[in-house]
Amino acid sequence: RGRDGHFPPRARRSIPGPAIMKLDFSVLDAPVRAADKLEAECAAEVTSDVHAQNFKLPLVDDYDDFQREVVDYVKPNHGTTTLGFIFEHGVVIAVDSRASQGPYISSQTVKKVIEINPYLLGTMAGGAADCQFWQRNLGIQCRLHELENGKRISVCGASKLLANTLYGYRGQGLSMGTMVAGWDLTGPGLYYVDSDGTRLKGQRFSVGSGSLFAYGVLDQGYKWDLSVAEACELGRRAIYHATFRDAFSGGTISVYHVSEKGWTKMSGTDVGELHFEYYPAEPVGEGGEKQTGDAMET
Repeated sequence: RGRDGHFPPRARRSIPGPAIMKLDFSVLDAPVRAADKLEAECAAEVTSDVHAQNFKLPLVDDYDDFQREVVDYVKPNHGTTTLGFIFEHGVVIAVDSRASQGPYISSQTVKKVIEINPYLLGTMAGGAADCQFWQRNLGIQCRLHELENGKRISVCGASKLLANTLYGYRGQGLSMGTMVAGWDLTGPGLYYVDSDGTRLKGQRFSVGSGSLFAYGVLDQGYKWDLSVAEACELGRRAIYHATFRDAFSGGTISVYHVSEKGWTKMSGTDVGELHFEYYPAEPVGEGGEKQTGDAMET
C-alpha cells in the first residue's frame, strides 16, 4: 500500500501480438512479354512531343511577315530522281543516290529507299532529313498497327498514315515528295504522298528534278507484261537517262523489286559504268580513224 492506504496500480505489460507477415504477390502478375514492352516503347515515341506538333516557333510579333521575309534565305535547293511502277509481277522502284545543297554536291551515297518493313518501301525526294525522319516514323506506326491488329498494314493504310501526318504539318516548311510501294492481301500497291498532304494512287510515278527525263523513257518502254528482268532494266535505264540530263541527279542507281514474297534489292550500279553500257565507245583505228561498220571515217 501507499501512504494514502491504496494499492498502487499495476504496471501494464505489453503482450506481443502475432507477427504480421508481408506476402509477396508479384509471382501472380503476368510476365512482361517482349512484344508488350516494344509496343509500349513505340507508343511512347509516337505520342511524344515530336508527334504532338509541338515544334517551337520563332519568338516574333508577326510570324506570317517573318516567314515571308526569310523564305528566300532558307529556301532549299534540292534535286533527285525516283520512280516506281506496277507491272504483272509486282512493283519496281528505282532511285539515284545524289544529294545536293544548291550547286554543291553534298553526297553521292544517299540511300533514297526507306525499308519500312519486309513488304513496304518508301522513296525520298525533297528534303533528306524530312523524308528520313517521317518515313521512319511511319515504320513505327506500321509496327504498332501490326502489334495491335495481329496482321500487316496494307499499302493503302500505310500511305494514309503518312498523308495524315504530313497534312498536320502543312505550311510549316516540310519538303517531301515520296512514294509508298508494297504488297498486301490485295496485291501490289503504289501511292504518291507529298508534304502538302496530297495522296495519289497510280500505276507509274516519277518524282524529283529529273522526273521529266525519267518519264520520257518510262512511258516509252512500259508494258504490263514485262518480265522481272525487263522491268528492272527499264527502271535502271530511266534513272540513268535522268542522271545524264539532270545535274542534281547521279551517283548510284538502286533498283528494288517487290513481290508477294517481299522486297528484294536487284542491283546497285554506278552511273559512270552505265554510261559506257548505254553509250559504248566507238573503236578507233590507226591514225585516229573511227571505225563505223565497213567504212572508215577520218
